Amino acid sequence: MNEPFLLEISYQNKNYELPAAFQRYGFTYRIAVSIADLPYIFEPDEEGQYRVLSENTASQSLPDTELLQAIATKLKKL
Repeated sequence: MNEPFLLEISYQNKNYELPAAFQRYGFTYRIAVSIADLPYIFEPDEEGQYRVLSENTASQSLPDTELLQAIATKLKKL
């Protein structure tokens, strides 16, 4: 289940192939998605939506929040 895969999304008329991987986390799971070589962790919440956790420092630029929402929407469809 920890096999890496490519997450294909379309955002602002561009196609992206983002490296991703499932990660077991207790009784649930997380999905690590790499955006510009920085990891972002998506995890399901109680309503079945995905929220994003970032371990990146504030000094680094964050990706567009709409891109993160597009990724979360794609993950929900998987």
